[in-house]
Amino acid sequence: MEILMTSGLPFDDIRDLLSRLPEPDKAAVAAVRERDAQLTKPAGSLGRLEEIAEWLAAWTGRKPAVTRPLVAVFAGNHGVVEQGVAPFPQSVTAQMVENFAAGGAAINQICVAHDLGLKVFDLALDYPTGDITKEAAMDEKTCAATMAFGMEAIAGGTDLLCIGEMGIGNTTVAAAIFHGLYGGTAEEWVGPGTGSAGEVLKRKVDAVSRAVALHKAHLADPLEVLRRLGGREIAAMAGAILAARMERIPVILDGFVATAAAAVLHAANPAALDHCIAGHVSAEPAHAKALEKIGKSPLLSLGMRLGEGTGAALAAGIVKAAVHCHGGMATFAEAGVSSPD
Repeated sequence: MEILMTSGLPFDDIRDLLSRLPEPDKAAVAAVRERDAQLTKPAGSLGRLEEIAEWLAAWTGRKPAVTRPLVAVFAGNHGVVEQGVAPFPQSVTAQMVENFAAGGAAINQICVAHDLGLKVFDLALDYPTGDITKEAAMDEKTCAATMAFGMEAIAGGTDLLCIGEMGIGNTTVAAAIFHGLYGGTAEEWVGPGTGSAGEVLKRKVDAVSRAVALHKAHLADPLEVLRRLGGREIAAMAGAILAARMERIPVILDGFVATAAAAVLHAANPAALDHCIAGHVSAEPAHAKALEKIGKSPLLSLGMRLGEGTGAALAAGIVKAAVHCHGGMATFAEAGVSSPD
């Protein structure tokens, strides 16, 4: 999908898309419900698997199917790491991108297990964003262009998009986004991330508090929250989620950082995430609260906090199971089983 920056300000095109989001296909949902009522099971007995089948139909406009699932992982670096907010050096981001390419990361194994495609996007790792405690992470042009880059992640085709990320320091900027969007205190939104504790965790809380205070005059606009407090991978994920909506592709969100990208869109238009489900709830303490804010109930709760799209990819296995149950089960008539009165 291509975004042409034709209007006055870079964000204008993004705002235009957010104002004209495609709606779900009600006829496709009705067809799923009609078939579901005939399957050899008590009504509602597959719980959320039945809801997932309806969700897939609603956004693809067809019988539930997953034929080209994709995990898209976006990697970025952050100037706020200079504030001592992470226990790992920034060089680890690039090293992990190389690990993804070599097939050595957790996400690679989960993709193999569930037969998922994987694409990894390196977002100018040698040029970290601005330190959000001192300046905006990005200017408007850079943020909008990075969102447009994320929109291109679906090029080549997919019918189920799993969103993930990698970036040392990005739980700090994600916490800043949540604090900027939803208020409260920095302590409410900051967690250990990759293992911050003690003085590192204190510096992380302080950095988020100072960043939000610095940019407080601009926090009424969710896109300004994104460009001032976010990062390239978060902007790209927001773009990918938005492009998927415009192309009617269902999306599975990963953890704390991916949810921050989604929260920006939700704050701009509460209907913007109707095509998304939450793959899991992270062990990052504030993730459950963030999911409540965007109105999502996670499929899984496994105590994970890795990122990389791992929770979303695991949830994709459940989505695929929902497809097989809906499409492969026999009806009462086909199986010669007595249907309920």
